[in-house]
Amino acid sequence: MALGQRLQQKLQQKLSPQQIQLMKLLQIPTANLETRIKDELEENPALEWEMTEPAEVAPSTEDYAEGSEEVASDTVSDIYNDIDVSAYLQDGEDEIPEYRLQAGNGIPEMEDRSFQDASTVSFYDSLLDQIHWLELKETEQQVAEQLIGSLDEDGYLRRDIQAIVDDLAFRQNIYVAASLVEAVLKRVQELDPPGIAARDLQECLLLQVDRLSAEGKDFALARQILSDHFEEFTRKNFDKLQRDLQLTDSDLRDVLQQITKLNPKPGGLSEGSEQQQYVIPDFFVINHQGRLELTLNSRNAPELRVSQEYRDMLKQYDAGSKKNRSEKEAVLFIKQKIDSAKWFIDAIQQRQQTLTKVMQCLLEHQQSFFLSGDETELRPMILKDIAGKTGLDISTVSRVANSKFVQTEFGTYRLKFFFSEAVQTESGEEASTREVKKILSELVEGEDKKNPLSDDQLTEILTQRGYQVARRTVAKYREQLNISVARLRKEF
Repeated sequence: MALGQRLQQKLQQKLSPQQIQLMKLLQIPTANLETRIKDELEENPALEWEMTEPAEVAPSTEDYAEGSEEVASDTVSDIYNDIDVSAYLQDGEDEIPEYRLQAGNGIPEMEDRSFQDASTVSFYDSLLDQIHWLELKETEQQVAEQLIGSLDEDGYLRRDIQAIVDDLAFRQNIYVAASLVEAVLKRVQELDPPGIAARDLQECLLLQVDRLSAEGKDFALARQILSDHFEEFTRKNFDKLQRDLQLTDSDLRDVLQQITKLNPKPGGLSEGSEQQQYVIPDFFVINHQGRLELTLNSRNAPELRVSQEYRDMLKQYDAGSKKNRSEKEAVLFIKQKIDSAKWFIDAIQQRQQTLTKVMQCLLEHQQSFFLSGDETELRPMILKDIAGKTGLDISTVSRVANSKFVQTEFGTYRLKFFFSEAVQTESGEEASTREVKKILSELVEGEDKKNPLSDDQLTEILTQRGYQVARRTVAKYREQLNISVARLRKEF
């Protein structure tokens, strides 16, 4: 077989390292930008930072509004609330927030408020303190500490037992059998909060059910469902559950309420954990008698400059007539650092321009909402709409929408909140899906609980109001709003 050579021409598009770094900078939220700049200052002595102190922003104590993605202004921590079945079933979707947050408003007077900082006792320290109550032997305690150190932020042990055995052997010279690690894991699972150190969701919920049963509470049926019918539960196949276990509607509703009150992420709710995160708005929108004013958080506009000392050093080296090897290397080093500093400053400025351009376009598109705060005023808007108006790539708009927040007089929202698809109305106009969801939520809230509205009835009412939606669409929106089917909402 003869071998031959041939030339082939291909056209490929690749991002330069600078473009990749710019995308990363764009995605960084305001709260982490300062840290990123400090890291760059430590790595590049040719970069200097003269930043004025930003005004502190403090939270209000208003509750988070149902169905929106409002979050606390500058200093309010994330908290979980009203866990429902969908919290256990997330599969990469982010239609429904995992937790509810508080809303802050009152922009004009925020600078005069103070706040109390979050607790600094870590989740892991809390667990390590509890180990002493287990009365373990020295080797067992070392294994327990290794297990706790291997937990993820949700409180799960995602690593194999054999991997823990190998870590103990290679890193600490502790040689133990996998059976001993299994036994110690059972003891660690006795710690608080219940469900800690589980290896999967099913084990996490079963640990909590067993703890409640040991306290004398009746969770036998809940345990049976989680142990023998977990797949039906996760798939929301409640009809099959009801048939297999021969449950009445009332019994099914009661046991589902028991299960959905369990905590799918014990690490996120442990007392004294460091899961609290402060949200710093990237933008402020203020209504001046019907005229909206957009400002970028000053933390996004740091005063950076190239070091004058490095500029002078470069001039001195260039002025010299003779350059030995060491001087040439010094000149090359200085030039590289100055170029890197210039690039970083330009990247920060480009980040500011991109953020402002996207938010200004969004503000114009959703002007009615920013004036009224009424969710029904939200217009249909997708990433492609903003990308087309700004001339930016859809991926760039997506990075801004997913990681940035805007503070209004009605609360603080993630930019992603303002994006929704369109639903056709009877008049041929387009309405936001969020508007339809809000109306659907209001219909269920105001229904007769002894005779709740079925999906067919909800579809008919929406049609009468001019919204052309199919029954399956109503069912999908209902599930996204965490609203049960009619028979499970029925009160006796």
